Amino acid sequence: MKLWHEELPKKYSSIERFNHQFPVKFSEPGFGATLEIGAGLGEHIEYEKLSAEQRRNYHALELRSNMADVIREKFPDIQVIEGDCQARLDFPDGAFDRVLAVHVLEHLPNLPACIREMHRLLNKETGQFLVVIPTEGSPAYSLARKISAERIYKKRFGGDYSWFYKREHINLPHEIREELDVYFETTEVQWFPFNVVPFLFCNLCIGLSLRPRKDVIRD
Repeated sequence: MKLWHEELPKKYSSIERFNHQFPVKFSEPGFGATLEIGAGLGEHIEYEKLSAEQRRNYHALELRSNMADVIREKFPDIQVIEGDCQARLDFPDGAFDRVLAVHVLEHLPNLPACIREMHRLLNKETGQFLVVIPTEGSPAYSLARKISAERIYKKRFGGDYSWFYKREHINLPHEIREELDVYFETTEVQWFPFNVVPFLFCNLCIGLSLRPRKDVIRD
C-alpha cells in the first residue's frame, strides 16, 4: 500500500490531480476544522490552500503507523492521528466543517459505521463530506488497474495480484452511494475523465460533495 501511494503521483498524475483537486475545488470558503480520513502519506495536503489557522486545525487520520510517521515528518504543523475511521473518534459532535475521504470508502469492511461517525463529526449547518471513489468493477477501471497498480505489484513482488485488490476494494460504487444516502444529501457529482458521459463503464473515479442530513435518527 505504501508503495502504491509513492508511485501514483509520479506515474499517473492526471488521475491524482482529479483525486485531490476535487475536494479543494468544491470546499465552501471560510471552513475551519478539517478531518481527512485515510490520509496515506499526506499527498492531499500538498493540494490544499490553507491559512495558518486552517493548517493548525487540519487533522490527518491514518491507520498505518509507518504512513502516519511520514505525514508527521512532512507536515509538522498539522495534527496527525493514528486510528480507525470505522470506530468512534475522540472528538465532540459537530467538531468539523469538512471531512475528506479520497479513495478510502471502497476499502472499509464496516462502511456504515464510518459513515455514521462522519455524520456525527460534521457540523450539521456548514459541514461537507468530500469523497472520491473508484469506479471499481467497470471495464475502464479494470483496464486501468492492469496497466498501473497490477504492473507495479508484479514488478516488485511477483505472483498473482487479484487477491490483493479483491481484499482491498470490497465496496462497489452503488453500495457506497446507497450507504451515504442514508446520512447525507449529494450536492455535486463529478466523473473522471468523462464528466459529460456520467456512466461507470467509461470512467475511473467519481467525486461527491455531500451535506449531512439534519433529520437522521441516530442509534
